[in-house]
Amino acid sequence: MGVSGTEFGVKRFKRRKRGGITAEFDQGEATVLVHLAAQIIELLRDRNVASESSADPLAQFVGMNRPLFPPDDPVLSRLLPDAYRDDPANAAEFRRYTEQTLTSSKVENAQVLIARLREGGYDESGQSRGYVEVELDDEAALAWLKALTDIRLALAIRLGIETEDDMMRLERDASPEDRQGLDLYEWLGFVQETLVEAVSR
Repeated sequence: MGVSGTEFGVKRFKRRKRGGITAEFDQGEATVLVHLAAQIIELLRDRNVASESSADPLAQFVGMNRPLFPPDDPVLSRLLPDAYRDDPANAAEFRRYTEQTLTSSKVENAQVLIARLREGGYDESGQSRGYVEVELDDEAALAWLKALTDIRLALAIRLGIETEDDMMRLERDASPEDRQGLDLYEWLGFVQETLVEAVSR
């Protein structure tokens, strides 16, 4: 996963007295979020393309054409983990019946994130210099939180972040490209943290 550099200055998510949660992004920040969410959607859809396009509705219903084995991509392996790490047979059976539902849920969350940015004024042409004001009800806020979790998890895998020591190593020795990714990872954490605070109020 990767995006071009940008300056981040998002205003904190806040809960309004009249209801709803809001935040303001500039067009560059909105572009980053849309691109990252779109990459998550693409990864997940590529994983399940065979089962989703099956012509046999019975096979779809009973899971006959759905994945049995964990994905090779390390990001997908974390987004769609095995339920039974020490029991491959049960893990495969569980994956057969649950992975497509989990995938669809994650795709829907990412789509909500993109949709709210578009509704708030995100301009895909790149011509607008205005701000994007996102407004979320509690259901959309939960979808955003889940989507941000998936995006940050994916970025952490790409950067090799698993522990605090990894973060410290990156902060000390990161290449310019990894530094950009680390800044983005930390910014996404700020966005998610302020949203959690707003939801909790």
